[in-house]
Amino acid sequence: MKRPTCATCLRAQSTCICRWIAPVAPQAALLVLLHPLETGNAKNSGRLLHLSVAGSALTVGEAFDADLLEGLLHADGRTPVLLYPQTPDDQHLPPPPALPSLPASMLRLVVLDATWRKSRKMLYLNPALQRLPRLALSDVAPSNYRIRKAHAPHQLSSLEAAAQALGQLEGDGARYGALLDAFDGFVSQQASYVRA
Repeated sequence: MKRPTCATCLRAQSTCICRWIAPVAPQAALLVLLHPLETGNAKNSGRLLHLSVAGSALTVGEAFDADLLEGLLHADGRTPVLLYPQTPDDQHLPPPPALPSLPASMLRLVVLDATWRKSRKMLYLNPALQRLPRLALSDVAPSNYRIRKAHAPHQLSSLEAAAQALGQLEGDGARYGALLDAFDGFVSQQASYVRA
């Protein structure tokens, strides 16, 4: 018998994460491209990010229809910027264009919500993403994503990375402190299930 599900966060009601939604209204728009393998992962932070960020869009897929993706990237006339580290040693990817000097209100931050390996595959499979300017995080705060294994200290959850990137675009990282605090609560909740 299937457990009752929360209509908002789409999780079982017994593991609902809605109390951790921390509403924020960034200047930049947010597009979360969620890998299909992450949709049922209880440790995934992408849905909490989407529910917290006003006006954000979340789409599930790996290889997206080109026209659909172009529409999502350029909706409302904003300029899309991919949150992704630079990859100068990757011969399979063209060098991205320079980050535009535009105010955050004219940008759309694009977040690939997947494992590092799967996010790289999403980048390879979607030429439109390869053509985007990239935002690489600077002065990365340590991750509090203790419920998932990271391969390097600078690797963050999608929520942590997006919060830091929005703060970087706006020049006001402190503005997203409540979102990061809510993420800490979410992590503690998930960790309690493991201990139980």
